[in-house]
Amino acid sequence: MTSTVTAAAVSKNFGAYQDAAARDPVIITKNGRPRTVLIAYEDYMRLTRRDRRVDLTSSLSDNELAVIEASEMDDGLDHLNTGLTGKHAAD
Repeated sequence: MTSTVTAAAVSKNFGAYQDAAARDPVIITKNGRPRTVLIAYEDYMRLTRRDRRVDLTSSLSDNELAVIEASEMDDGLDHLNTGLTGKHAAD
């Protein structure tokens, strides 16, 4: 179970929180707000290994580009455009 502690508490007893983080993440707060997370090295390595696949549009075939250009958003998903346009879909 993830625990939440103050930065002052971690400073006073780092070894104990280091051991706790080997089992579960420890959220460290500053001024009452979450600021950092102490995690096991193995968890850190697992997170950094997650590959993001990136394909360049220049590597796509003409047929693949045509399929993408002809695609349409399903009804009811217009709200997803908000992040792209900065406007509400109803605007």
